[in-house]
Amino acid sequence: MTTAALSALYEELTPCTGPDLNSLLPPGIQREIGHFNAFDLSNLWEASPLRPATPYACRSFYKISLLRSRSCTEYANQTIAIAPDALVFSTPKVPFQWWPAEPQRGHFCLFTAEFLLPVLGGLTPDELPLFQADGYPVFQLTPAEVGRAEAIFTRMHEELASDYAHKYDLLRAYVLELLHLGQKHQPATTLHPAHTAAARLSSRFVELLERQFPLATPQQRVRLRTAKDFADHLAVHVNHLNKVLKDSTGRTTTDLIGGRLAQEAKALLRQSDWTLWEIADSLGFVDVAHFSHFFRRYAAVSPGAFRTLEAVPV
Repeated sequence: MTTAALSALYEELTPCTGPDLNSLLPPGIQREIGHFNAFDLSNLWEASPLRPATPYACRSFYKISLLRSRSCTEYANQTIAIAPDALVFSTPKVPFQWWPAEPQRGHFCLFTAEFLLPVLGGLTPDELPLFQADGYPVFQLTPAEVGRAEAIFTRMHEELASDYAHKYDLLRAYVLELLHLGQKHQPATTLHPAHTAAARLSSRFVELLERQFPLATPQQRVRLRTAKDFADHLAVHVNHLNKVLKDSTGRTTTDLIGGRLAQEAKALLRQSDWTLWEIADSLGFVDVAHFSHFFRRYAAVSPGAFRTLEAVPV
């Protein structure tokens, strides 16, 4: 079974919103770390005679849905009738198909594993109880919980439409709220995966990395920039740190550090008036040329070109 790319989903949804695929994409999302988006299911249903549905295929993204109407799903060879006011979780690891039984109301959000990396302490979404392949993906909500979930999705839509520099940090927090809401319905024995030494080390690494950001003034400096810097600070061998992170995230220590530096560089280029030299210096590069070479690896354009593109209304 092939994994459907994110672009395939957007192509399926395009008839619901018009011929312009870009109308579905949040401004600047292609330059963010990971991918996130949220949709109002009611609007999609009302806008198109083609009822939105999910083909039976493994996806490349995770999905959380608040379904306010009756529907049915096939999940890991289970057929499940979904009553109104349910929270539904799906993972790329499990084939998933959804059939609406009546006009639909509700919301859904989708995201990649990379999007949640900064907030999961070295874990991947698949290690969470809600996304286990042998788990049960549908949870019936109380009226109070429905109100809470609706409010979370409303805030998601508001942030996606905003120009707040750190809106994706807020969106990660909203996703975590939905995860906690679902986990309250899980048996207590499944909520606490074993905190192994490797998980603790991954969590400490992420904490050290994130503690250096955001950069508020050009006088701030990123002090920990290399795999060895972090390994020394964590009192472990660099090869051990790299193996732990590779096993838990699928990425090397250097790639994780580089990705976070690139994320901060994009935020500074987009939102600050710092010169390229000030940004390069704060991020620990010896000169603008080295910074530009690094940035091109993550953004496919130079820092100056990125800043110019971001200044053009989408």
